[in-house]
Amino acid sequence: MAKPAQGARYRGSIHDFPNFDPSRDAETLYNAMKGFGSDKEAILELITSRSNRQRQEICQNYKSLYGKDLIADLKYELTGKFERLIVGLMRPPAYGDAKEIKDAVSGIGTDEKCLTEILASRTNEQIHQLVAAYKDAYERDLEADVIGDTSGHFQKMLVVLLQGTREEDDVVSEDLVHQDVQDLYEAGELKWGTDEAQFIYILGNRSKQHLRLVFDEYLKTTGKPIEASIRGELSGDFEKLMLAVVKCIRSTPEYFAERLFKAMKGLGTRDNTLIRIMVSRSELDMLDIREIFRTKYEKSLYSMIKNDTSGEYKKALLKLCGGDDDAAGQFFPEAAQVAYQMWELSAVARVELKGTVHPAGDFNPDADAKALRKAMKGLGTDEDTIIDIVTRRSNAQRQQIRQTFKSHFGRDLMADLKSELSGDLARLILGLMMPPAHYDAKQLKKAMEGAGTDEKALIEILATRTNAEIRAINEAYKEDYHKSLEDALSSDTSGHFKRILISLATGNREEGGEDRTRAQEDAKVAAEILEIADTSSGDKTSLETRFMTILCTRSYQHLRRVFQEFVKMTNYDVEHTIKKEMSGDVRDVFVAIVQSVKNKPLFFADKLYKSMKGAGTDEKTLTRIMISRSEIDLLNIRREFIEKYDKSLHQAIEGDTSGHFLKALLAICGGED
Repeated sequence: MAKPAQGARYRGSIHDFPNFDPSRDAETLYNAMKGFGSDKEAILELITSRSNRQRQEICQNYKSLYGKDLIADLKYELTGKFERLIVGLMRPPAYGDAKEIKDAVSGIGTDEKCLTEILASRTNEQIHQLVAAYKDAYERDLEADVIGDTSGHFQKMLVVLLQGTREEDDVVSEDLVHQDVQDLYEAGELKWGTDEAQFIYILGNRSKQHLRLVFDEYLKTTGKPIEASIRGELSGDFEKLMLAVVKCIRSTPEYFAERLFKAMKGLGTRDNTLIRIMVSRSELDMLDIREIFRTKYEKSLYSMIKNDTSGEYKKALLKLCGGDDDAAGQFFPEAAQVAYQMWELSAVARVELKGTVHPAGDFNPDADAKALRKAMKGLGTDEDTIIDIVTRRSNAQRQQIRQTFKSHFGRDLMADLKSELSGDLARLILGLMMPPAHYDAKQLKKAMEGAGTDEKALIEILATRTNAEIRAINEAYKEDYHKSLEDALSSDTSGHFKRILISLATGNREEGGEDRTRAQEDAKVAAEILEIADTSSGDKTSLETRFMTILCTRSYQHLRRVFQEFVKMTNYDVEHTIKKEMSGDVRDVFVAIVQSVKNKPLFFADKLYKSMKGAGTDEKTLTRIMISRSEIDLLNIRREFIEKYDKSLHQAIEGDTSGHFLKALLAICGGED
C-alpha cells in the first residue's frame, strides 16, 4: 500500500486487509476460476479488498501453489471492462502506468490525453519508477518511444516531465517568483508570437510550492489567471498538456475529479479513463478526489459511477470509490478550502470581457441597405446575404442601416425582414436588428404575456445586467409598451420572488469596492437565513429582507468578499447552501445572482449548454444569449464552455441546429476553439 508522507493522513480508499493470508487468497481465486465459468463476485470482492502490496503477494503465492500466472488466468476468465479493471488492479502502480503509456503510443495514432494525464500528474519518484518499469516490462526506452510518437512543443514538454527532476524544495525565493512571472509574461502576452521554451522550462522544473506563488503573483500582476494566458498563447495538445500541469500544481485531486466527471458526463462513458484513474488513485488521494468532486459537481462520485456503469464492473468501481458522500450536508475541510480558493480567484481576477461581433471596418450603410433590399425583392429570399450583413455589423451599425433603408426606400426594414424570414432564423435576425435594451425589454414582455410566466428568462436577464443596462431596459419597456417594467413584474409575479425581481429591476446595485467589516456582517446574515449559523439575531422576515438587499444591491466586488467570509464562517459554499435550503423561483434567482457574481461568462456557458443538451433544443434561450452577449462577452463564454464541457460552443451549435439558423449562429459565435 502506498504510504502517506510523514505526518500526513492516508487519503486512499483501499487499505491493507487485516489478517491477510496470501495462500488462502490464492486458493480462493483458484477455486473461483476452476471448472466451467467463474465466480466473478468472489474475484471482485477479494481483489478490491486488498492493497496493491498484498495483491503482489497473492500473485507470488498463486504461482508457487499452482505453477500458473494469476494475471494470465484472470485475463482468460474475465472479459471486457471488468477484466481490464481487475487486471489493472493486479499490476504494481508503476507497471500499470507503463502499460497505459505503452498502449497510448502503440499502433496507429497516439492517445495524447493518456500521456498528458499520467506525465502531468506523477511525482518525481513515480516518474522514475515508471521509466524503470517500462524498461523492465518492454525492454524499450520510454523517452525514445515518446519522442518517436509525438512532435513539437508537446513532445519537448513530455520529455522534460519524463526526467522527473522537478524541484522539491519548499523554501521559495521571492525574487525568483517575480522573475518567473516577468519571464512568463514577456514570453507570452508581451511578445509577438510566443516563447514556448520559457513556459516549458518554468512549468516543467520549478517546485509546486514555488509555482503556486508564481500563479498567484501572475494573477495580481497581469489581472488574468495563468490558464487564460496559456489558452491565448498556446494551442493543440501542447496547450492541453500545459493546462493539465497547471491544474496538477494547483490541486492534483481537483484535476482528477474533473477528469472523472468528464469521463462520465453526457452520452457514453470513457471507460479507459475511468478505470485508469480509479485504479491509480485508489491508494493515493481518492478521498480528496471524492470531496472535491462533490463540491464542484453537487453530486457524489459514488452516485455518478452507480448511474453510469453496470454489473460487476460497477460493483468493483464502487468498492474502489470507497463510500457515498451524498448523505453528508456539510463540506469536508479540503472541499471548503477549494470553494474558498474559487471565490479568491473570482475576487482577484480582472478578466477582459470580449465580444465576438465587432464594428465592420469598411462599413457602408448605403451599400448594406441596397444589398438587403435586393436580397428580399422579387421571388424568394437571399438568406445568405441577409445573414452575412446582419451578423457582421455591430448593433450601432445595424441601426444606421435601418435608418438608411427607410430614407432610401421609404420602407421599414424590420417589417420587410419579418415578412421574408420565418421560424428560428427570423427571431434571430430580428433580435440582432433591435437595440439591446429594446431587445431585452421585448424578451421580458414575452416572458410575462399569455398563460404562464417564463421565470427562467426573467431571472436570466434581471440577474445579469449592469445598472446602466437595467436603466436602459426600463426606458425601452416604458417607450415600447406604455407601462413600467415594475408594474408589469408586479402584475405577473408574486411573493418573495416578485420583491427580488423588482429590487433587481431598479438597477441600484452599488458599484464600489469591498468593505471587509460589512462583508463579515453580511455573511452572518446569509448564514442565519440559510439556517446554518450557531445563533440567530433577528426574526425570519427581517432576515429575509436583509438577505435580499445584500444579494440585490451590494456590488459584485463586495459580494465576492461576502461569499468568501461565508465559507470561512460556516465551512459551506453559499451557492450549494442556497440550493439545499431554498426552493422554487426564489432559489433559482438567488443562485443566478451568485453564479453571475462568481463568473458571469460561465453562467451563460452553462445556460447555452443546457439549451442544447439532450433531446430537443431550447431555441429561445440559445437565441437570446447569443444575441445579448455577442458584443459583450461571448468570446469569454466560448472559453468557459470548452473548458467545462470539453467541446467548443461552435461544435455544440453545429451538432444541434441546422440550415440558415445554424449558419447565422456560427457567424455570431465567431470561430471554432
